[in-house]
Amino acid sequence: MSDAKDMRIMAEGLRFPEGPIALPDGGVILVEIAAGRISKIAADGTKSVVATPGGGPNGIAMGPGGKIFCCNNGGFLWHEEPGVLRPAGVPADYAGGRIEVIDPATGTVTRLYDRCGEHTLKGPNDIIFAPKGSPGEGGFWFTDLGKVRGRDRDHGGVYWAASDGSKIVEAAFPIFGGANGVALSPDGRTLYVAETETGRLWAWDIEGPGVVKKDPWPSTNGGRMICQFPGYRRLDSVAPTAAGNICVATLVSGEITTVSPKGEILRVVKMPERMPTNICFGGKDMRTAYVTLSLTGKLAALPWDEPGLALPFG
Repeated sequence: MSDAKDMRIMAEGLRFPEGPIALPDGGVILVEIAAGRISKIAADGTKSVVATPGGGPNGIAMGPGGKIFCCNNGGFLWHEEPGVLRPAGVPADYAGGRIEVIDPATGTVTRLYDRCGEHTLKGPNDIIFAPKGSPGEGGFWFTDLGKVRGRDRDHGGVYWAASDGSKIVEAAFPIFGGANGVALSPDGRTLYVAETETGRLWAWDIEGPGVVKKDPWPSTNGGRMICQFPGYRRLDSVAPTAAGNICVATLVSGEITTVSPKGEILRVVKMPERMPTNICFGGKDMRTAYVTLSLTGKLAALPWDEPGLALPFG
């Protein structure tokens, strides 16, 4: 394990930031879930509002036409105390989850999907576009974490959806502990999903848009479990590297954990709080990691030991 070296705080006072997207100018677009908005943090730390979709904007990705595609989880109740903000349940005005498309030039928000067949989306969480030439080309993969209530919870799942709103497919279900971070291998042929409550990282071989190769029982979702994190560690967002490794935002222990495609834990970097929720890459040679420190409302940047993967439309 190593500590984060040369970390700088780009912004503070954010309302549970997640979903960072690195911009070519050194800025970052991210969500502030508790504020129901998408914000831009300029390279000098200046903050501006891109859009206010309401609910709970969560994972975001740049998509076709320069639009922002957003997983909106429908919102949370919040627990707040000095220096700490965290989700604490389902709000009274919760009306389901959805996938939204946002025009950053105007802030206009358009609903793209709110169900898959007869099943409504519960808490869409994270999103990644399929690269050109991959089996999922023409769309994006996203996770649905579900919602947690006082005595029960939804099962999570992972989906593929066409960018134009024409088709959505349930690729793997159930992911009992909540499907959170989603990543693809550099060739777009392997799908990775982090399961929050169990500390498990799953993988599937992709055969087509929304179609993955399923392992037989006893796999509950057809995935192969490539890594079980040790101790009490909950998993959040993930980001692929150019070499094909998976960087996992690791909650409770407050770490960024790099896992190989074979499931080996290669590197653990300690963060300054217990809830580093998301990581993305940008900067020169994709060697700058941007990490959301959500409990304390900060965006951090630090040099990384390997380049991140350049994402489609990025």
